[in-house]
Order: sequence, then structure tokens, then C-alpha cells
Amino acid sequence: MKQIKIDKPWGHEIIWAKTDDYVGKLLFIKQGARLSKQYHEKKEETIYVLKGTLYNYDGEDKIQTIKPGESFHVSPGQIHRFSALLSNVELMEVSTNHLDDVVRLHDDYKRE
Repeated sequence: MKQIKIDKPWGHEIIWAKTDDYVGKLLFIKQGARLSKQYHEKKEETIYVLKGTLYNYDGEDKIQTIKPGESFHVSPGQIHRFSALLSNVELMEVSTNHLDDVVRLHDDYKRE
């Protein structure tokens, strides 16, 4: 498969694997940026931080720190919001193939 780079307002993602069962991505989050506060109805994902410190805000605005070499699992229905407060962050994501399954609760970039 040819890699697909998708620019995002918070950085970019590279899809490096895509099958009927799973998708593999590399995400680059710019320092100071954050993704949508969101959840997925079907999509399940696990992330592994490669570089930088990732911060995750849950549905109750509790903050979890995820450092390089650590992973985090997101189940369907679980509210999450990833951010790169202090440095750029690179992470790997492996998920089910439900790429359009994003329910945004809040977005800094006014996306729906």
C-alpha cells in the first residue's frame, strides 16, 4: 500500500496500513495543538507514543499523561482529547477500519 499523508489543522497523519480489519497511522501533533474532544461509536484504537509527551483529557476533564514508550487504548463510546502542550508529539495508532466514525463534542478548528 502507498502511504497516504493527510494534513490536519493540528498537524498531520500518515496512513501506512489499511485492510478490511485494521488501519495503521502515524500522527504528528504540533506543539500547543489538540485534537477534537470526541468519541467513536464503533472505532476502537490503541495509540503508542513515539516522541514527546501526549496529554489526554477524558470526558470529565481529567488529564492523563502518556510518555514515549507508553500506550493508551480507546474503546467505543470513550470520550478523549489528545493534545501536545509542551512539545511536538509523534504517535502510532492502530484501529479498526472505521475511519469516519468521529463524533466531535468540541473542536478548536470549528469542524463538525
